[in-house]
Amino acid sequence: MTKKLFLALVTFLFAAGGISQAQTITQLTHQPPDGAGIGFLLTDGTVMFQGFGGMDWWKLTPDINGSYVHGTWTQLASLPDNYSPDAFASAVLADGRLLIEGGEYNFGQFVLTNLGAVYDPRANTWTPLNPPTGWDYIGDSPSVVLPNGHFLIGRKLDMQMAELDPATMQWTAMGSSGKSDFNAEEGWTLMPSGTVLTADVLTNPNSERYIPSMQQWVSDGSTIANLQGPPEEGCLHYGGGIYCPPGEIGPAILRPDGTVFATGALHLGASAGHTAVYHPGAIPTDPGTWVPGPDFSSGDDAGDNFAALLTNGKVLVEGNSGRFYEFDGTHLTPTLFSNGGSLLVLPTGEVIVGGSEVYAASGSYIQPWVPSIITYPSTVVRGQSYTISGRQFNGLSQAAAFGDEYETATNYPLVRIKNIATGHIFYARTHDHGTMAVATGVAPTFTHFDVPAVMETGPSTLVVVANGIPSYPVNLTVN
Repeated sequence: MTKKLFLALVTFLFAAGGISQAQTITQLTHQPPDGAGIGFLLTDGTVMFQGFGGMDWWKLTPDINGSYVHGTWTQLASLPDNYSPDAFASAVLADGRLLIEGGEYNFGQFVLTNLGAVYDPRANTWTPLNPPTGWDYIGDSPSVVLPNGHFLIGRKLDMQMAELDPATMQWTAMGSSGKSDFNAEEGWTLMPSGTVLTADVLTNPNSERYIPSMQQWVSDGSTIANLQGPPEEGCLHYGGGIYCPPGEIGPAILRPDGTVFATGALHLGASAGHTAVYHPGAIPTDPGTWVPGPDFSSGDDAGDNFAALLTNGKVLVEGNSGRFYEFDGTHLTPTLFSNGGSLLVLPTGEVIVGGSEVYAASGSYIQPWVPSIITYPSTVVRGQSYTISGRQFNGLSQAAAFGDEYETATNYPLVRIKNIATGHIFYARTHDHGTMAVATGVAPTFTHFDVPAVMETGPSTLVVVANGIPSYPVNLTVN
Protein backbone atom coordinates (compact mmCIF):
# COMPACT_ATOMS: atom_id res chain seq x y z
CA MET A 1 0.00 0.00 0.00
CA THR A 2 1.42 3.42 -0.91
CA LYS A 3 1.79 6.11 1.72
CA LYS A 4 -0.79 8.29 -0.07
CA LEU A 5 -3.31 5.46 -0.15
CA PHE A 6 -2.63 4.62 3.50
CA LEU A 7 -3.19 8.21 4.59
CA ALA A 8 -6.40 8.35 2.57
CA LEU A 9 -7.59 5.17 4.30
CA VAL A 10 -6.78 6.59 7.74
CA THR A 11 -8.66 9.79 6.88
CA PHE A 12 -11.68 7.76 5.75
CA LEU A 13 -11.63 5.64 8.90
CA PHE A 14 -11.51 8.72 11.09
CA ALA A 15 -14.46 10.17 9.23
CA ALA A 16 -16.33 6.87 9.43
CA GLY A 17 -15.74 6.77 13.17
CA GLY A 18 -17.67 10.03 13.57
CA ILE A 19 -14.98 11.71 15.67
CA SER A 20 -16.16 15.06 17.06
CA GLN A 21 -14.45 17.79 19.02
CA ALA A 22 -16.02 17.06 22.42
CA GLN A 23 -13.71 16.33 25.33
CA THR A 24 -14.29 16.08 29.07
CA ILE A 25 -12.20 16.31 32.24
CA THR A 26 -13.48 14.55 35.34
CA GLN A 27 -12.08 14.88 38.86
CA LEU A 28 -11.22 11.62 40.61
CA THR A 29 -13.68 10.83 43.38
CA HIS A 30 -10.79 10.13 45.72
CA GLN A 31 -7.89 12.56 45.34
CA PRO A 32 -4.30 11.36 45.92
CA PRO A 33 -3.51 11.51 49.64
CA ASP A 34 -0.15 13.28 49.18
CA GLY A 35 -0.62 14.74 45.73
CA ALA A 36 0.67 12.98 42.65
CA GLY A 37 3.83 13.67 40.71
CA ILE A 38 4.97 11.35 37.96
CA GLY A 39 2.78 8.28 37.30
CA PHE A 40 3.37 4.84 35.80
CA LEU A 41 0.95 2.23 34.50
CA LEU A 42 1.83 -1.08 36.13
CA THR A 43 1.11 -4.34 34.35
CA ASP A 44 -1.66 -5.30 36.78
CA GLY A 45 -3.76 -2.32 35.66
CA THR A 46 -2.97 -0.15 38.67
CA VAL A 47 -1.29 3.25 38.38
CA MET A 48 1.67 4.11 40.60
CA PHE A 49 2.44 7.75 41.49
CA GLN A 50 5.24 9.48 43.32
CA GLY A 51 3.85 11.53 46.18
CA PHE A 52 4.79 15.14 46.73
CA GLY A 53 6.96 14.00 49.63
CA GLY A 54 9.37 12.58 47.06
CA MET A 55 10.14 9.29 48.80
CA ASP A 56 6.52 8.18 49.19
CA TRP A 57 4.63 6.29 46.45
CA TRP A 58 0.92 5.54 46.05
CA LYS A 59 -1.15 3.17 43.95
CA LEU A 60 -4.49 3.94 42.30
CA THR A 61 -6.61 0.80 41.81
CA PRO A 62 -9.71 0.93 39.60
CA ASP A 63 -13.00 -0.05 41.20
CA ILE A 64 -14.73 -3.39 40.57
CA ASN A 65 -16.36 -1.95 37.46
CA GLY A 66 -13.01 -0.88 36.00
CA SER A 67 -13.44 2.84 36.77
CA TYR A 68 -10.32 4.83 37.59
CA VAL A 69 -12.42 7.90 38.37
CA HIS A 70 -13.88 5.97 41.30
CA GLY A 71 -10.66 4.11 42.12
CA THR A 72 -9.00 3.91 45.53
CA TRP A 73 -5.51 4.79 46.78
CA THR A 74 -3.07 2.58 48.68
CA GLN A 75 0.32 3.63 50.02
CA LEU A 76 3.27 1.61 48.74
CA ALA A 77 6.79 1.15 50.04
CA SER A 78 8.95 4.27 50.20
CA LEU A 79 12.27 4.74 48.44
CA PRO A 80 15.59 4.09 50.24
CA ASP A 81 16.37 6.69 52.92
CA ASN A 82 19.00 8.50 50.83
CA TYR A 83 16.90 8.84 47.67
CA SER A 84 14.15 11.41 47.12
CA PRO A 85 14.58 12.33 43.45
CA ASP A 86 12.91 14.74 41.09
CA ALA A 87 13.28 14.68 37.29
CA PHE A 88 14.78 11.23 36.68
CA ALA A 89 15.00 8.58 33.95
CA SER A 90 12.45 5.79 34.28
CA ALA A 91 10.71 2.78 32.73
CA VAL A 92 8.33 -0.08 33.42
CA LEU A 93 10.39 -3.13 32.47
CA ALA A 94 9.20 -6.20 30.59
CA ASP A 95 9.16 -8.22 33.81
CA GLY A 96 6.72 -5.73 35.36
CA ARG A 97 9.16 -3.93 37.67
CA LEU A 98 9.54 -0.13 37.73
CA LEU A 99 13.03 1.33 37.33
CA ILE A 100 14.04 4.89 38.17
CA GLU A 101 17.59 6.15 37.66
CA GLY A 102 19.29 9.40 38.57
CA GLY A 103 17.53 12.66 39.22
CA GLU A 104 18.19 16.32 38.55
CA TYR A 105 17.38 16.96 42.21
CA ASN A 106 17.65 14.85 45.35
CA PHE A 107 15.83 16.09 48.46
CA GLY A 108 15.26 19.35 46.59
CA GLN A 109 18.95 20.01 45.92
CA PHE A 110 20.42 20.30 42.39
CA VAL A 111 22.96 17.47 42.49
CA LEU A 112 22.52 15.38 39.30
CA THR A 113 22.40 12.28 41.48
CA ASN A 114 23.56 8.88 40.21
CA LEU A 115 21.35 6.98 42.65
CA GLY A 116 18.65 4.66 41.36
CA ALA A 117 16.16 2.04 42.51
CA VAL A 118 13.93 -0.74 41.19
CA TYR A 119 10.42 -1.40 42.51
CA ASP A 120 9.04 -4.96 42.61
CA PRO A 121 5.21 -4.75 42.73
CA ARG A 122 4.86 -8.36 43.88
CA ALA A 123 7.01 -7.84 46.97
CA ASN A 124 6.21 -4.11 47.38
CA THR A 125 9.91 -3.35 47.84
CA TRP A 126 12.49 -0.97 46.40
CA THR A 127 16.01 -2.22 45.73
CA PRO A 128 18.88 0.25 45.19
CA LEU A 129 20.34 0.24 41.68
CA ASN A 130 24.03 0.89 41.13
CA PRO A 131 24.90 3.31 38.30
CA PRO A 132 26.95 2.37 35.25
CA THR A 133 30.67 2.17 35.98
CA GLY A 134 32.26 5.60 36.21
CA TRP A 135 28.99 7.54 36.10
CA ASP A 136 29.41 9.80 39.13
CA TYR A 137 26.59 12.06 37.92
CA ILE A 138 23.45 11.18 35.96
CA GLY A 139 20.69 13.66 36.69
CA ASP A 140 17.72 14.01 34.35
CA SER A 141 18.79 11.78 31.47
CA PRO A 142 17.02 10.45 28.38
CA SER A 143 16.25 6.75 28.35
CA VAL A 144 14.24 4.10 26.52
CA VAL A 145 13.47 0.38 26.76
CA LEU A 146 14.69 -1.29 23.58
CA PRO A 147 12.78 -4.07 21.79
CA ASN A 148 14.99 -6.68 23.52
CA GLY A 149 13.83 -5.37 26.91
CA HIS A 150 17.14 -3.73 27.82
CA PHE A 151 17.06 -0.27 29.41
CA LEU A 152 19.17 2.26 27.47
CA ILE A 153 20.19 5.54 29.11
CA GLY A 154 22.28 8.51 27.98
CA ARG A 155 24.46 10.35 30.49
CA LYS A 156 23.25 13.93 30.68
CA LEU A 157 26.63 15.64 30.75
CA ASP A 158 28.25 14.01 27.73
CA MET A 159 27.61 11.48 24.95
CA GLN A 160 28.10 8.32 27.01
CA MET A 161 25.43 5.62 26.90
CA ALA A 162 24.85 2.43 28.89
CA GLU A 163 22.46 -0.49 28.66
CA LEU A 164 21.02 -2.44 31.59
CA ASP A 165 20.04 -6.10 31.21
CA PRO A 166 17.11 -6.56 33.64
CA ALA A 167 17.78 -10.32 33.83
CA THR A 168 21.25 -9.81 35.32
CA MET A 169 20.95 -6.19 36.49
CA GLN A 170 24.35 -5.55 34.91
CA TRP A 171 25.28 -2.45 32.95
CA THR A 172 27.13 -2.50 29.62
CA ALA A 173 28.79 0.55 28.10
CA MET A 174 27.40 1.25 24.63
CA GLY A 175 29.03 2.98 21.69
CA SER A 176 27.75 6.43 20.78
CA SER A 177 29.86 7.36 17.76
CA GLY A 178 28.35 9.94 15.43
CA LYS A 179 26.56 11.87 18.19
CA SER A 180 26.58 15.57 17.43
CA ASP A 181 26.04 16.89 20.95
CA PHE A 182 25.66 15.81 24.57
CA ASN A 183 22.53 14.05 25.81
CA ALA A 184 21.26 16.90 28.00
CA GLU A 185 17.58 17.83 27.72
CA GLU A 186 16.88 15.45 24.81
CA GLY A 187 13.88 13.15 24.56
CA TRP A 188 14.18 9.72 22.92
CA THR A 189 11.39 8.20 20.81
CA LEU A 190 11.40 4.47 20.00
CA MET A 191 10.65 3.82 16.32
CA PRO A 192 9.08 0.70 14.71
CA SER A 193 12.51 -0.09 13.24
CA GLY A 194 13.96 -0.45 16.75
CA THR A 195 15.98 2.74 16.31
CA VAL A 196 15.75 5.74 18.63
CA LEU A 197 14.94 9.23 17.33
CA THR A 198 15.87 12.49 19.03
CA ALA A 199 15.62 16.16 18.17
CA ASP A 200 18.80 17.77 19.49
CA VAL A 201 18.67 20.72 21.85
CA LEU A 202 22.23 22.04 21.89
CA THR A 203 22.68 21.60 18.12
CA ASN A 204 19.08 22.49 17.31
CA PRO A 205 17.55 22.13 14.69
CA ASN A 206 19.57 18.96 14.05
CA SER A 207 17.95 15.57 14.63
CA GLU A 208 19.62 12.20 15.11
CA ARG A 209 18.73 8.54 15.30
CA TYR A 210 20.50 5.81 17.29
CA ILE A 211 20.87 2.40 15.64
CA PRO A 212 21.42 -0.07 18.52
CA SER A 213 22.74 -2.89 16.31
CA MET A 214 25.51 -0.55 15.11
CA GLN A 215 25.89 1.34 18.42
CA GLN A 216 26.00 4.46 16.33
CA TRP A 217 24.13 7.73 15.87
CA VAL A 218 23.25 8.92 12.37
CA SER A 219 22.12 12.37 11.34
CA ASP A 220 18.40 12.58 10.54
CA GLY A 221 18.15 16.03 9.08
CA SER A 222 16.87 19.35 10.31
CA THR A 223 13.59 19.75 12.18
CA ILE A 224 13.38 23.09 10.29
CA ALA A 225 11.16 24.52 13.01
CA ASN A 226 13.10 25.72 16.05
CA LEU A 227 12.06 23.50 18.97
CA GLN A 228 14.66 24.73 21.46
CA GLY A 229 13.86 26.88 24.46
CA PRO A 230 16.18 29.71 25.56
CA PRO A 231 19.70 28.31 26.09
CA GLU A 232 21.81 28.91 29.21
CA GLU A 233 19.36 30.83 31.34
CA GLY A 234 22.00 30.78 34.06
CA CYS A 235 24.54 28.05 34.84
CA LEU A 236 24.08 25.72 37.81
CA HIS A 237 26.66 24.37 40.24
CA TYR A 238 26.72 20.71 41.24
CA GLY A 239 29.29 18.46 42.93
CA GLY A 240 31.20 17.77 39.72
CA GLY A 241 31.33 21.29 38.34
CA ILE A 242 29.02 23.69 36.53
CA TYR A 243 26.18 22.76 34.17
CA CYS A 244 24.98 25.31 31.63
CA PRO A 245 21.56 24.24 30.30
CA PRO A 246 21.24 24.28 26.51
CA GLY A 247 17.52 24.99 26.73
CA GLU A 248 14.44 22.78 26.84
CA ILE A 249 12.33 20.92 24.31
CA GLY A 250 8.82 19.49 24.28
CA PRO A 251 7.65 15.86 24.02
CA ALA A 252 7.75 13.84 20.78
CA ILE A 253 5.18 11.11 20.09
CA LEU A 254 5.15 8.36 17.45
CA ARG A 255 1.76 8.34 15.73
CA PRO A 256 -0.01 5.28 14.22
CA ASP A 257 0.79 6.44 10.67
CA GLY A 258 4.54 6.14 11.45
CA THR A 259 5.22 9.86 11.76
CA VAL A 260 6.55 11.54 14.91
CA PHE A 261 4.98 14.75 16.23
CA ALA A 262 7.67 16.77 18.03
CA THR A 263 6.84 19.85 20.08
CA GLY A 264 8.96 22.79 21.14
CA ALA A 265 9.63 25.21 23.94
CA LEU A 266 9.18 28.94 23.66
CA HIS A 267 12.37 30.28 22.07
CA LEU A 268 13.71 33.78 22.62
CA GLY A 269 11.80 36.21 20.45
CA ALA A 270 9.13 33.69 19.44
CA SER A 271 5.46 34.42 20.01
CA ALA A 272 4.58 30.72 20.48
CA GLY A 273 6.20 27.31 20.65
CA HIS A 274 6.77 25.56 17.33
CA THR A 275 6.23 21.92 16.29
CA ALA A 276 7.62 19.62 13.61
CA VAL A 277 6.56 16.33 12.01
CA TYR A 278 9.06 13.59 11.16
CA HIS A 279 8.55 11.15 8.28
CA PRO A 280 10.86 8.11 8.49
CA GLY A 281 13.00 6.85 5.64
CA ALA A 282 12.32 3.62 3.76
CA ILE A 283 14.86 1.58 5.77
CA PRO A 284 16.36 2.16 9.25
CA THR A 285 19.64 3.52 7.91
CA ASP A 286 17.92 5.99 5.59
CA PRO A 287 17.43 9.54 6.89
CA GLY A 288 13.90 10.77 7.34
CA THR A 289 12.43 14.14 6.49
CA TRP A 290 10.90 16.85 8.66
CA VAL A 291 8.19 19.38 7.90
CA PRO A 292 7.15 22.26 10.17
CA GLY A 293 3.96 21.65 12.12
CA PRO A 294 1.41 24.11 13.51
CA ASP A 295 2.32 26.53 16.30
CA PHE A 296 0.80 26.61 19.76
CA SER A 297 -1.55 29.41 20.76
CA SER A 298 0.14 32.75 21.25
CA GLY A 299 2.48 32.70 24.24
CA ASP A 300 2.09 28.99 24.85
CA ASP A 301 4.48 26.06 24.36
CA ALA A 302 5.19 22.52 25.58
CA GLY A 303 8.78 22.80 26.80
CA ASP A 304 9.43 20.25 29.58
CA ASN A 305 5.84 19.07 29.56
CA PHE A 306 3.82 15.96 28.80
CA ALA A 307 2.08 14.39 25.81
CA ALA A 308 0.17 11.15 25.25
CA LEU A 309 -1.23 9.30 22.25
CA LEU A 310 -5.01 9.13 22.36
CA THR A 311 -6.80 6.00 21.17
CA ASN A 312 -8.36 8.00 18.32
CA GLY A 313 -4.86 8.56 16.91
CA LYS A 314 -4.52 12.18 17.97
CA VAL A 315 -1.70 13.43 20.18
CA LEU A 316 -2.76 15.10 23.42
CA VAL A 317 -0.23 17.78 24.43
CA GLU A 318 -0.18 19.71 27.68
CA GLY A 319 0.73 23.35 27.14
CA ASN A 320 2.60 25.24 29.83
CA SER A 321 -0.42 27.55 30.10
CA GLY A 322 -2.44 24.61 31.45
CA ARG A 323 -4.36 24.26 28.20
CA PHE A 324 -4.56 20.96 26.36
CA TYR A 325 -4.11 20.60 22.60
CA GLU A 326 -4.97 17.75 20.25
CA PHE A 327 -2.92 17.20 17.09
CA ASP A 328 -4.72 15.24 14.37
CA GLY A 329 -1.90 15.10 11.84
CA THR A 330 -2.61 18.56 10.47
CA HIS A 331 -4.16 20.83 13.07
CA LEU A 332 -3.15 21.57 16.66
CA THR A 333 -6.49 22.34 18.27
CA PRO A 334 -6.78 23.92 21.76
CA THR A 335 -9.25 22.08 23.99
CA LEU A 336 -9.68 22.19 27.78
CA PHE A 337 -7.73 23.56 30.73
CA SER A 338 -6.64 21.29 33.58
CA ASN A 339 -4.75 21.25 36.87
CA GLY A 340 -1.78 19.81 34.96
CA GLY A 341 0.62 16.98 35.67
CA SER A 342 1.86 13.84 34.01
CA LEU A 343 -0.24 12.24 31.25
CA LEU A 344 -0.80 8.50 31.03
CA VAL A 345 -3.15 6.52 28.79
CA LEU A 346 -5.24 4.18 30.94
CA PRO A 347 -6.45 0.72 29.87
CA THR A 348 -9.90 2.31 29.49
CA GLY A 349 -8.57 4.62 26.76
CA GLU A 350 -8.88 7.66 29.03
CA VAL A 351 -5.87 9.74 30.06
CA ILE A 352 -5.10 10.29 33.73
CA VAL A 353 -3.79 13.79 34.39
CA GLY A 354 -1.50 14.27 37.36
CA GLY A 355 -3.30 11.63 39.43
CA SER A 356 -6.28 13.91 40.06
CA GLU A 357 -8.25 14.12 36.79
CA VAL A 358 -9.24 11.95 33.84
CA TYR A 359 -9.32 13.38 30.31
CA ALA A 360 -11.65 11.68 27.85
CA ALA A 361 -11.43 12.43 24.15
CA SER A 362 -14.16 11.92 21.60
CA GLY A 363 -14.16 9.25 18.92
CA SER A 364 -13.04 5.64 18.99
CA TYR A 365 -9.96 3.71 18.01
CA ILE A 366 -9.36 2.51 14.47
CA GLN A 367 -9.83 -1.22 13.86
CA PRO A 368 -6.40 -1.88 12.24
CA TRP A 369 -4.79 -0.77 15.52
CA VAL A 370 -6.60 -3.37 17.65
CA PRO A 371 -4.45 -6.09 19.25
CA SER A 372 -5.44 -9.60 18.16
CA ILE A 373 -5.33 -12.79 20.23
CA ILE A 374 -4.15 -15.97 18.53
CA THR A 375 -3.66 -18.56 21.29
CA TYR A 376 -4.96 -18.47 24.85
CA PRO A 377 -6.08 -20.89 27.58
CA SER A 378 -9.80 -21.65 27.53
CA THR A 379 -9.74 -22.52 31.24
CA VAL A 380 -7.63 -20.87 33.92
CA VAL A 381 -7.20 -21.36 37.66
CA ARG A 382 -6.93 -18.54 40.16
CA GLY A 383 -3.38 -17.92 41.30
CA GLN A 384 -1.81 -19.62 38.27
CA SER A 385 0.26 -18.21 35.40
CA TYR A 386 -0.46 -18.67 31.69
CA THR A 387 0.86 -17.66 28.27
CA ILE A 388 -1.14 -15.80 25.65
CA SER A 389 0.01 -14.95 22.13
CA GLY A 390 -1.16 -12.67 19.35
CA ARG A 391 -0.27 -9.61 17.31
CA GLN A 392 0.19 -5.93 18.17
CA PHE A 393 0.34 -6.73 21.87
CA ASN A 394 2.69 -3.78 22.44
CA GLY A 395 0.70 -1.09 20.65
CA LEU A 396 1.81 1.25 17.91
CA SER A 397 3.69 3.74 20.07
CA GLN A 398 5.28 4.31 23.46
CA ALA A 399 2.19 6.54 23.78
CA ALA A 400 3.72 8.90 26.34
CA ALA A 401 6.57 11.42 26.35
CA PHE A 402 8.09 14.36 28.20
CA GLY A 403 10.67 16.92 27.10
CA ASP A 404 13.52 14.72 28.28
CA GLU A 405 13.34 12.74 31.55
CA TYR A 406 10.21 11.20 33.13
CA GLU A 407 9.78 8.37 30.61
CA THR A 408 6.38 6.70 31.15
CA ALA A 409 5.96 4.54 28.03
CA THR A 410 3.05 2.07 27.96
CA ASN A 411 4.03 -0.12 24.98
CA TYR A 412 3.33 -3.40 26.75
CA PRO A 413 0.24 -5.63 26.98
CA LEU A 414 -2.25 -5.78 29.82
CA VAL A 415 -4.79 -8.56 30.32
CA ARG A 416 -8.31 -7.66 31.47
CA ILE A 417 -10.82 -10.31 32.49
CA LYS A 418 -14.55 -9.64 32.91
CA ASN A 419 -16.85 -11.99 34.79
CA ILE A 420 -19.94 -12.50 32.61
CA ALA A 421 -22.40 -13.01 35.49
CA THR A 422 -21.43 -9.94 37.54
CA GLY A 423 -19.77 -7.72 34.93
CA HIS A 424 -16.91 -7.14 37.36
CA ILE A 425 -13.46 -6.29 35.98
CA PHE A 426 -10.13 -7.84 37.00
CA TYR A 427 -6.61 -7.28 35.65
CA ALA A 428 -4.19 -10.18 35.48
CA ARG A 429 -0.60 -9.06 36.03
CA THR A 430 1.42 -9.47 32.82
CA HIS A 431 5.16 -10.03 32.71
CA ASP A 432 8.07 -11.21 30.57
CA HIS A 433 6.61 -9.96 27.31
CA GLY A 434 7.95 -11.39 24.07
CA THR A 435 9.09 -7.93 22.92
CA MET A 436 9.16 -4.29 23.97
CA ALA A 437 9.03 -3.03 20.39
CA VAL A 438 6.32 -0.79 18.94
CA ALA A 439 4.15 -1.26 15.84
CA THR A 440 5.09 -4.93 15.47
CA GLY A 441 2.41 -5.49 12.79
CA VAL A 442 1.81 -9.10 11.80
CA ALA A 443 4.79 -10.44 13.75
CA PRO A 444 3.54 -12.77 16.50
CA THR A 445 4.36 -11.95 20.10
CA PHE A 446 3.29 -13.11 23.53
CA THR A 447 3.12 -12.33 27.22
CA HIS A 448 2.53 -14.20 30.46
CA PHE A 449 -0.32 -13.36 32.83
CA ASP A 450 -1.08 -14.30 36.42
CA VAL A 451 -4.74 -14.88 37.23
CA PRO A 452 -5.62 -12.95 40.43
CA ALA A 453 -6.14 -15.22 43.40
CA VAL A 454 -9.17 -13.16 44.50
CA MET A 455 -11.03 -12.88 41.22
CA GLU A 456 -14.52 -14.27 40.67
CA THR A 457 -14.89 -17.70 39.10
CA GLY A 458 -17.10 -18.80 36.24
CA PRO A 459 -17.56 -17.94 32.55
CA SER A 460 -15.60 -14.80 31.64
CA THR A 461 -14.22 -12.83 28.74
CA LEU A 462 -10.60 -11.76 28.26
CA VAL A 463 -9.06 -8.92 26.26
CA VAL A 464 -5.48 -7.82 25.72
CA VAL A 465 -5.06 -4.04 26.01
CA ALA A 466 -2.24 -2.05 24.38
CA ASN A 467 -1.99 1.77 24.41
CA GLY A 468 -5.53 1.83 25.85
CA ILE A 469 -6.99 -0.19 22.94
CA PRO A 470 -8.56 -3.62 23.71
CA SER A 471 -8.53 -6.68 21.50
CA TYR A 472 -11.73 -8.44 20.58
CA PRO A 473 -12.79 -10.54 23.59
CA VAL A 474 -12.29 -14.27 23.88
CA ASN A 475 -14.20 -16.60 26.19
CA LEU A 476 -12.66 -18.54 29.03
CA THR A 477 -13.65 -20.10 32.33
CA VAL A 478 -12.05 -19.16 35.63
CA ASN A 479 -11.86 -21.98 38.17
